[in-house]
Amino acid sequence: MASTVTSKKSKNSMTSKNSTASARPGYGRLLRTRGAWTFLLPGFAARQPFAMLTISIVLLVQHTTGSYGAAGAAAAVTGVSMALFAPYSGRLADRYGQRAVLIPGVLLHALSGLTLTALALMDAPLWAVFAAAVPTGASVPQVGPMVRARWGVKLKDSPLMTTAAAFESVTDELTFVVGPLLATALCTAVDPAAGLVTEASLTLIGGLLFAAQKSTQPSVGGGSGHARVEHVSALRIPGVRVLIVTFLGIGSVFGGMQVSLAAFTESIGEPGLNGVLYGVFAAGNMLSGVVCGAIAWKAAPQRRLVVGYTALALTASGLWAAHSVPVLAGLGLLVGMCIAPALITGYTLVEGLVPAGARTEAFTWLTGAVALGQAAAVTVAGQLEDRFRDGAGFLVPMGGTVLALATLLALRSRLAGRAHGRTVARGVGHRVPVAVD
Repeated sequence: MASTVTSKKSKNSMTSKNSTASARPGYGRLLRTRGAWTFLLPGFAARQPFAMLTISIVLLVQHTTGSYGAAGAAAAVTGVSMALFAPYSGRLADRYGQRAVLIPGVLLHALSGLTLTALALMDAPLWAVFAAAVPTGASVPQVGPMVRARWGVKLKDSPLMTTAAAFESVTDELTFVVGPLLATALCTAVDPAAGLVTEASLTLIGGLLFAAQKSTQPSVGGGSGHARVEHVSALRIPGVRVLIVTFLGIGSVFGGMQVSLAAFTESIGEPGLNGVLYGVFAAGNMLSGVVCGAIAWKAAPQRRLVVGYTALALTASGLWAAHSVPVLAGLGLLVGMCIAPALITGYTLVEGLVPAGARTEAFTWLTGAVALGQAAAVTVAGQLEDRFRDGAGFLVPMGGTVLALATLLALRSRLAGRAHGRTVARGVGHRVPVAVD
């Protein structure tokens, strides 16, 4: 009898261990999610052109005007326009559905991108190029946030949500490695306009393919049945505003690194090392993103964000003091390794802070914050390098992350998750009934 009980306990223990092992988050289990590949593949194709846009505009406008200043200004107009309009695109997608926003959006983006190309080739006044850059940036399809919203529908409260956020972060990094290389090759080996024409074409084709995947898109309003989630702007949620500030700081790292690394390598007479050093920085980001998604975290995401962002601010603060290639490469690697956990945790927190009917908008606010922080950092770092040199541009990542960390520490209580189960039905809020044994 005792042996029978022991045998049962042993079997139960083994079953529990097997269950725990099978429930452990991992990329293999994530990619086996039913229906995931139907939006992952077209989603990757649709977001690839995004990383081609800025460099394609810079190379084209510089070729036609002979001015890097004019080229950078045109690219900056596009970036700021995207950052300002992206959240409204996300809000419309939450309210009317991703397909309803994507189809007219990619059509407008392709048309405005080709118009910008034609104006540049015809040596049109710079103000006309800037005017075309506004709708080009405003209509950039927010495919990354839309893919994240689809993961939210598929996984809901699954522990795989952190893995999905990590997977998307790595995918974004891969996009920003492949996209600029493809655009540069097209603009230099084929034609200066080839990069922007290809970007517009791929956006149109990839966007339409992604929009065709209707079965995996979030339901309009994020609700089901008779209950529906109230339409509330994600910006009205205090925790989202805190995350926006933290993501602005992350954008300051990207922008500050781009300008300052280029200035540093030029100052030492080795401009070719710029790509190597930035590649080390990006590799650190990708590596930590992969590792972060493979870990079954026990610490709360709020705590992880504070710890990770503190590490980011500390490592970014040391960049300005680096005056040799090996030291700068090592620090750049560490900074990159600190960025991915902060990004992943921030996106993960959205799931607990924002109702389903506003998540796409929330994701686009965070993506736009990175773009806006990057645009501001490029401008400020460039001015610092022109006036003071000696790595002064590296002060931008330090200042941006330290200010964002101070905000995060002061307002971290606002990152607490929302109460679950509250919906709006017939205009009145109700709680979901609780079953009582």
